Amino acid sequence: MTSSSDVRTASRTGARLTLRAAALGRPGAPAVEGVDLDIASGEILTVVGPSGCGKSTLLRTLAGLLPTLAGTVEQDGRPLNGPAADRALVFQEDALLPWRTLRANIELPLAIKGVPRAQRRTQAEAWLDRVRLADQARHLPHRVSGGQRQRAQLARALAADPRAVLMDEPFGALDAQTRAGMQDLLVEVLRGTGATVVFVTHDVDEALNLGDRVALLGRGRLLAVRDVPRPRDRTAHDDAARRALRRDVLTSLGS
Repeated sequence: MTSSSDVRTASRTGARLTLRAAALGRPGAPAVEGVDLDIASGEILTVVGPSGCGKSTLLRTLAGLLPTLAGTVEQDGRPLNGPAADRALVFQEDALLPWRTLRANIELPLAIKGVPRAQRRTQAEAWLDRVRLADQARHLPHRVSGGQRQRAQLARALAADPRAVLMDEPFGALDAQTRAGMQDLLVEVLRGTGATVVFVTHDVDEALNLGDRVALLGRGRLLAVRDVPRPRDRTAHDDAARRALRRDVLTSLGS
């Protein structure tokens, strides 16, 4: 078995993603307007808000799948004009190719980058080990659980050494116990990669457990961005600063 220490970590810093006076959505139907947001290199920014407030639209704009209707979106100070290999997108549905084994799915972005076969197999096996799927390497996606498929999707996204990982409610379909485990695993496997993460969720507690900062989206606008108290500890429900922030977030969102 390949040691997780053999996983190649990012040689580059995470991407800095910036929106200035941005209107996001489709022509004639903006979902969010006047967005000013600076996402620092290497941070985990969680984005929380009600259904239909523009969270996924924001994510797709940062992925380069939707152009801004007004204002600007930049990566490292340069206009972001479309998708790029150094920004990985992770969805709620795992999007694994059903005819490829878990290992072959993780190898796919490495093959696209032209990594030699032996090297990409070694890297894929290392990532499988890191996300605790080494024993399922040869299984097809339909033969494993939803949580295991999401672990494989996470490994596939990170295997290509992206500078930004954009996650659209990736744990939303999982049961509470599996979801908590995936949150902890995400933080663990991101450690040392240097990647910037934007993580969209409906769940305020998930946003506070994962984020270095949390962005609050209301209908049609960015309400606020708040720092999250650290150290990260999901059991710190009695921490006064954490309770105050949770109240603030829920009040801002009108809950």
